[in-house]
Amino acid sequence: MELNERQREAVLLAPGPALVLAGAGSGKTRVLTSRIAYLLEEGLYPAQILAVTFTNKAARAMRERLAVMLDMDLRGLWMGTFHGIAHRLLRMHHEALGLPAQFAVLDADDSQRLVRRAVRELQLDEKQWPSRQIAARISRWKDGGLGPQELAGERSVPAALLEIYQRYELLRERAGALDFADLLLYALRLWEDRDLLAQYQERFQQVLVDEFQDTNAVQYQWLRRLAAEHKNLFVVGDDDQSIYAWRGAEVENLFRFQQDFPGARLIRLEQNYRSTAPILAAANAIIAQNSDRLGKTLWTAREEGSPLQLYRAFNEEDEARFVVGRIEQWVAAGGKREDCAILYRSNAQSRPFEEHLLRAGMPYRVYGGLRFFERAEIKDVLAYLRLVLQRHDDAAFERVVNVPARGIGAVTLERLRSLARERGISLWQAAGELRQGKLNDFLTLIDQLAAACADKALDEQVLRVLERVPLRDWHARDGDRGEGRLENLEELINAARSFALQDSSDGLRALSPVPGDLLSEFLTHAALEAGEGGAEAWEDAVQLMSLHSAKGLEFALVFLVGMEEGLFPHQRSLEDPAGLAEERRLCYVGMTRAMQQLVLCHAESRRLHGSERLTLASRFLRDLPPEEVEELRPRARISRPLAAAIPAVASRSDCPYPLGGRIRHPVFGEGTVLDYEGGGRQGRVQIQFSTGTKWLALGIVSLEKLS
Repeated sequence: MELNERQREAVLLAPGPALVLAGAGSGKTRVLTSRIAYLLEEGLYPAQILAVTFTNKAARAMRERLAVMLDMDLRGLWMGTFHGIAHRLLRMHHEALGLPAQFAVLDADDSQRLVRRAVRELQLDEKQWPSRQIAARISRWKDGGLGPQELAGERSVPAALLEIYQRYELLRERAGALDFADLLLYALRLWEDRDLLAQYQERFQQVLVDEFQDTNAVQYQWLRRLAAEHKNLFVVGDDDQSIYAWRGAEVENLFRFQQDFPGARLIRLEQNYRSTAPILAAANAIIAQNSDRLGKTLWTAREEGSPLQLYRAFNEEDEARFVVGRIEQWVAAGGKREDCAILYRSNAQSRPFEEHLLRAGMPYRVYGGLRFFERAEIKDVLAYLRLVLQRHDDAAFERVVNVPARGIGAVTLERLRSLARERGISLWQAAGELRQGKLNDFLTLIDQLAAACADKALDEQVLRVLERVPLRDWHARDGDRGEGRLENLEELINAARSFALQDSSDGLRALSPVPGDLLSEFLTHAALEAGEGGAEAWEDAVQLMSLHSAKGLEFALVFLVGMEEGLFPHQRSLEDPAGLAEERRLCYVGMTRAMQQLVLCHAESRRLHGSERLTLASRFLRDLPPEEVEELRPRARISRPLAAAIPAVASRSDCPYPLGGRIRHPVFGEGTVLDYEGGGRQGRVQIQFSTGTKWLALGIVSLEKLS
């Protein structure tokens, strides 16, 4: 694809601040890559450019494109995620912040463990102060730049919660560790050193940022200070695709950018290369309902395109049956299953689709399951390696001190925590002072592992842990599940070997060697990658995922399902204008994933919280341009209130009553058929009566057909 006029204008901009408003499918990655290539061709050295992305996958893709475009050594080019670059800086300048050279990086599970420990040390009720929610709250505060000191005196923050935050920070600092949010906070603190800031301002003559709408408060301040002198900040984003407010992203940063960098150039990329004209017309109509937009209208030069399809199912089972049947038609016509995506607002919606895909013998993949580095058996090995590197890593110590089981129980662990708390020391030091036999054996094991791993290649270090710690035998006793875990442990050796090979070509590391060894880098890589990437790829499989997971992806055939009030838009957003605006952006993101065909589905009745409920179609469907929508099942016009909510449909071949048809029961009266399962006298039929929904056995009940 050659650059279009607007893309070329963005690539060739003169030095200075610039905001490129890049619509979905408008080629923003090509613009960013071409901009970097242009700057290098104009005489900048790779080491003078900093490119920030939100995923390592995006950084790798851009680096690979540049390698094809340019005959140049790019190892000096700093390109990576905010967290990855912050980590590099902190490794290089740890002394300036009083950090240990081998500080650990806590993942989400480690942070929850420390929160749980803080709650226990404060003798608070763990049920009242759940570690997962509190860890998420602390992370959000840090994303906004709020430490315990800033929150002191805030009436909205309970005193106990502030105490937990303070104790968590004490435990984290004592362990010589940083959590994810700390990486950014501490990197921002580096800029308080004016000489150091001036050094990097001089070094990075051009700063480029991808997905700028997803930046949080700390990330924005870090960028703003870095580019404050030369103002060569080139940011690419889309306010219409800002869907991560729940994890700290601030779409307002797009507006702040124009205020903080007066005279910044604004270029809109509106030509879409992904979707057909009907899909874009519908997506534009949806997002136009949001106010406070920078504004743009997507268009395409492609003239072909079938209208959107709208399917009004009568319940979630009918919705799933239709979608799977539609995919079967797609495959029968020569299409690939992997080009089909089922997108939903909530992960809980995947169940009926999975069931019907299984019945159809159709392979599928659910995004959002446990990723490789999040799996328990993998995290256990990594915890042993963390202790090899840093004995005072309390989170790692607690994780594996009794994994596999070695007779160190809860009572012993509580004595350890109590001693560590009283003496202000790490759990490792407390274990050494306690002089308990089984604890001593564990300490000796870690020391032996450290000796065995010394001067060994990274994959050999993983192998040494697996040889000396009986994790394989422990999992082998767990039947089929254990077999999968053993395969994962073997794959960890491959992951370490692959990382070591990739590391030799890592531009950041080649430019600025990091204190410490490759093991430290690998452990940080594992923590940063834990939420990125996917599970094993299945050959030609239907893709199921949440709308949030779909961002950045594209598929030929897309199903947006569950488009009902309270489900999408979500119930908690209905009374919140800001939340509703984000739900609308989420709908826009989902629609613009479709390349050829977009199918929208909603159910007239859905089982929620254990009971069947009639639902209303999503307000987003009312915003669609009628001329671009084909209704596959128009709403039936029936005078009865219940029937009016559920359209009549053709009966299944094995069902004695038409789905959506009317029947009469001798006790419950008239009702509408919602679902059917089984066969013959063993079959059951689900019926919506005025008193509620009931499943009735056909071998017992007598029903009269009315329609």
